[in-house]
Amino acid sequence: MSEYIISIDQGTTSTRAIVFDKRGQIVSTGQLEHKQIMTNPGWVEHDPEEIWINSREAVGQALARANLTRRQIASIGITNQRETTVVWEKATGKPIYNAIVWQDTRTQDIVDRLAENGGLQRFQRKTGLPLAPYFSATKIVWILENVAGAKEMAKNGELLFGTTDSWLLWNLTGGVNGGVHKTDVTNASRTLLMDLTTLQWDKDLLKAFDIPSVMLPEIQPSVSEFGTVEGNNLLREVKITGILGDQQAATFGQTAFEKGESKNTYGTGNFLIVNTGNQVVESNNGLISTVCYQIEGEEPVYALEGSIAVTGSLVQWLRDNLGMISESSEVETLAKSVEDNGGAYFVPAFSGLFAPHWRPDARGVLVGLTRYIHKGHIARASLEATAFQTAEVMAAASNDAGIGFGELRVDGGMVKNETLMQFQADILDIPVVRPKIIETTALGAAYAAGLQIGFWSSLDELKEIWQVGGEWKPQMSTERRNELLKNWDKAVQRTLDWA
Repeated sequence: MSEYIISIDQGTTSTRAIVFDKRGQIVSTGQLEHKQIMTNPGWVEHDPEEIWINSREAVGQALARANLTRRQIASIGITNQRETTVVWEKATGKPIYNAIVWQDTRTQDIVDRLAENGGLQRFQRKTGLPLAPYFSATKIVWILENVAGAKEMAKNGELLFGTTDSWLLWNLTGGVNGGVHKTDVTNASRTLLMDLTTLQWDKDLLKAFDIPSVMLPEIQPSVSEFGTVEGNNLLREVKITGILGDQQAATFGQTAFEKGESKNTYGTGNFLIVNTGNQVVESNNGLISTVCYQIEGEEPVYALEGSIAVTGSLVQWLRDNLGMISESSEVETLAKSVEDNGGAYFVPAFSGLFAPHWRPDARGVLVGLTRYIHKGHIARASLEATAFQTAEVMAAASNDAGIGFGELRVDGGMVKNETLMQFQADILDIPVVRPKIIETTALGAAYAAGLQIGFWSSLDELKEIWQVGGEWKPQMSTERRNELLKNWDKAVQRTLDWA
């Protein structure tokens, strides 16, 4: 009997496979990190073949640890780092270049070139997105312009493009032997190439970017059947019935199915998503409009999103680049060694500033330093930076959607940090609520896959499964909150006009 759903969660720093049961509980997990390839300032790459190998091994770990076989897996959900761009040869299955990661800023020149006619908002009404290196289209352009022979191969139909969901799907379903080349509406909505209302690739956009349509995957609803695993694979014959970009998957896992419901994921970066129902809401405050999810046979659900480039990766930077800590979890202990930030503010604009500023010229700053400041204050300022950036995008979302937030549902690796969660509640002046299962990205992909095959009967059933795992209520005075936010705004101004 098929009693379980497995999710493949292909993230920015690692790939995980998580097995879930009917109650939405984690049964087992497999996980492997992959290399972060940074050969130039602002460049971030991954090896797509390493990601594919790690995905298979993570699945093997998860199945082995639960003593399961493929016959006990009802279906597969995939969730993935969005915007990260893979271009590979159709005949050989070999990538022609490393995956260019969503954080990568090398395509700013291409953005500037395209913005000469219409500005950064040139395609925003159609796509919901500003022109920015963040999204996939300029990454495809860079590969076609910088890899010898790529442009001609693309025109001849010899190359395929995909975000990492499409790369995994193609390989899982046979690769060069008939692999399925598809993506879902949420991932497609992050490329700058899809019309938000038609949910199809747009000819005018493809022409503007000079990208051949033959490269692109077929778009279909997030909750639908994408294909069946083929070949020598531990999951062969199991169907893939759900795909969602990671932040939309986390929204699905938080069961934020109703208009006005929201979630904030604390991972490599931070991502606030606010469900806006069946209508596209255009932002006047630096957020982006995106597809939240679509169930087969139903209208799409849209969202506003506030994307923050650097949050959890700042803690990794303290660990790997500065050697201040040996494990990421140590940052909380270090931050708790001081009562406050001592006047220090850290704005981690390593890849420029994303929402709500969209300033690619910004670079990271650590300000307010005196001889009093030590590594405890820097650790605290690093955690507080995550909360301050979240406050900025929440204020923008409130203005755009015309709603107030009664609470903030949170998930992702950083929500284990109780010092951060309390400061987040304090700086927002609303309760912060953590679910019992914080791996909501993988859970959302599982929910989507299970919903398609009737493993779960309805969105209402999924809402009943969701449980509170922790809650933090604001304790800070209004005066102190306003002072901190004022100083943060001053620090943000210091990041601008560097690059």
